[in-house]
Amino acid sequence: MNLHDQITLYEPYNEQEKKDRELILRAMDTSVDVLTRNNEILHFTASAFVFNRARTHVLMVYHNIYQSWSWTGGHADGESDLLKVARQEVMEETGVSKVNVLTEQMISLDILTVIGHVKNGSYVAPHLHLNATYVFEVADDESLRAKPGENSAVGWIQVDELAEKCAEKHMVPLYEKIIRKVKELEL
Repeated sequence: MNLHDQITLYEPYNEQEKKDRELILRAMDTSVDVLTRNNEILHFTASAFVFNRARTHVLMVYHNIYQSWSWTGGHADGESDLLKVARQEVMEETGVSKVNVLTEQMISLDILTVIGHVKNGSYVAPHLHLNATYVFEVADDESLRAKPGENSAVGWIQVDELAEKCAEKHMVPLYEKIIRKVKELEL
């Protein structure tokens, strides 16, 4: 199934997801090159929310740009299989080798704002990420390593301590929404 169809069929969890889905579909229908960063105003990204088997901890990275514990994820860079992108980002950013997909369906669909910042010595203007999130499971004993240049640490954060560990307070409600959905779906 193509990405447009996946998003069309996505069942919004709340009013925010309903509105974001509507705007993402409009962007796909009216904007150019939304799968690559060539579109500097808005483009697709995929994120991974990674649980341990007991669902008591989430695997996070300490993001260098945002100076915060954060989920893994990255730009689509032309790839329309966002599940594949999210899975690859987990492995690249954390060093894990075995990543189990809990569901092939998106767990969250969101438009995320990105503030202007410097990356690799170049200024990146403020823009929007059309973001699909997927959930995965990784064994607690997997070997972890940071990805220099992107993150400076990788670690398991207790689910009930996530709000205090995350310096990006606007992301906490999104993380909490995903945790609620995983519990409700009994994944």
